Amino acid sequence: MTDRWALAPAEDGGVEVAPLGPDGLPAGPVRREPDLAEAVRGRPEVARWVWRSTAEVYPRLLATGVRVERCYDIEDAETLLLGHAGRYGEPRSAAAALARLRGGPVPPDPPQRSAEPGAQSPLFEPQSAHVPLADLIEVYADQQRRHDATAHPDRMRLLTAAESAGMLVAAEMNRAGLPWSAEVHRGVLHELLGERYAGGGEPRRLAELADEVSAAFGRRVRPDLPADVIKAFAQAGIKVRSTRRWEIESLDHPAVKPLVEYKKLYRIWVAHGWSWLQDWVRDGRFRPEFLAGGTVTGRWVTNGGGGLQIPKVIRRAVVADPGWRLVVADADQMEPRVLAAISRDPGLMEVAGRESDLYQSVSDRAFSGDRDQAKLAVLGAVYGQTSGDGLKNLAALRRRFPLAVAYVDEAARAGEEGRLVRTWLGRTCPPAAGAGEDLEEEAGIPTAEDDSDDRQQWVPGYASTNARARGRFARNFVVQGSAADWALLLLAALRQACAGMAAELVFFQHDEVIVHCPKEETEAVVAAIRQASELAGRLTFGDTPVRFPFTTAVVECYADAK
Repeated sequence: MTDRWALAPAEDGGVEVAPLGPDGLPAGPVRREPDLAEAVRGRPEVARWVWRSTAEVYPRLLATGVRVERCYDIEDAETLLLGHAGRYGEPRSAAAALARLRGGPVPPDPPQRSAEPGAQSPLFEPQSAHVPLADLIEVYADQQRRHDATAHPDRMRLLTAAESAGMLVAAEMNRAGLPWSAEVHRGVLHELLGERYAGGGEPRRLAELADEVSAAFGRRVRPDLPADVIKAFAQAGIKVRSTRRWEIESLDHPAVKPLVEYKKLYRIWVAHGWSWLQDWVRDGRFRPEFLAGGTVTGRWVTNGGGGLQIPKVIRRAVVADPGWRLVVADADQMEPRVLAAISRDPGLMEVAGRESDLYQSVSDRAFSGDRDQAKLAVLGAVYGQTSGDGLKNLAALRRRFPLAVAYVDEAARAGEEGRLVRTWLGRTCPPAAGAGEDLEEEAGIPTAEDDSDDRQQWVPGYASTNARARGRFARNFVVQGSAADWALLLLAALRQACAGMAAELVFFQHDEVIVHCPKEETEAVVAAIRQASELAGRLTFGDTPVRFPFTTAVVECYADAK
């Protein structure tokens, strides 16, 4: 008896299933059954289900109370394998994979579906053309052969399994939703913005700040229009290139203070104001659609709702149910720990294995106890800040941790030369431009709305011929991408540990996870997070002394965790 079965929803509403052998080929006949949930529920011995897309199948199973332990997502695997072959961006649907395998014309991928505000879970309709089970199995068997042909087959298989586990976690989080108090949210908005005016205009506090800005300039100025603000500063004899906070807050002009405050509150009003609350919060839950592996590095994104950009002040609305708690766990100093693990630098691994603060330990070795300098040096090595003081700091870091710095230096050279760059498990960065906007939302790469920097100096898609920009991204990619690989295995282990509890994963971003659980389960959840972190470290990077500790808070309100 095989513990791996393939599954495909049929066009008539039923389902096709078949057992699979170790080679990925059928180990028995294809069977047609009338009901998807019953087909899965009736086979509890199946350890892993192989299907076209988790987004197509798993929400339907969850809606009927069926949970699966493991799956293999064929379309997600195709994305990883195409990337590994240097073909990132080619159509990744099962239909496209089948066409490539048979030498036929490759259909384009369908456009991404927009999220629906307040939806309980992703839409159930498949987003790609129907592929019969026999054809899916053919694609799956070919993918197994392609895994074997990669540089490190065991690592690549682990990455694929971790990505598929992430798809299950994302679907379960989408169904659970993040606990959200609309009453608290409305109270925060009233406190910050004042009364709402009829007709949807700016609330009272924004209108007052707009009047202050205009009074400071001596004429009517629209603070929500950057061009108007830049013109007003020019007329006052001050030349500015943009209205980004870092550029204007150092200016000596009476309009600066109300303008900075206006910009902060305006963003809250637009991104998380009353309209957002009405659209995205239902029945005490905020349900953004989490998309696992939504970026080049493997980081998650959300489809609608701004689920990964919740301002600190708005986190006051994230409140646990009565008798429940939020266990908020934040990974400590992830980047240097991952760099230690992937570079195998003995000195940095030893430092990353201590109980003490990592940056302080680095500073004691290389920066005469100056923790701030040590942190700047480590992050500068990861993000490519190698000019000015960054160059001096990097030299000090290189003397103490030569293998770590050499690792990211080599990644940068590969990026500059247009070569493929991979994470520890095998996730692959595109060799040059082509990833486009997918390169946004990565650590250290500002978004269009970010006031902290100029996107053009960070995002390769904006300067496709800029080899240095590609090198900086590749340098960052090997660390951030490997961190994303580790985080997937963390989520998979935590999901498994919580399977017998009432606890539910409700939020994840980069290095932070939130579990919503009954008060009496909090100690077990905190222990599960610690154990999952240790297991993920061993699975991802092998036997190293590097530790991946979490700072964990048990709170009733998300805002109290920081």
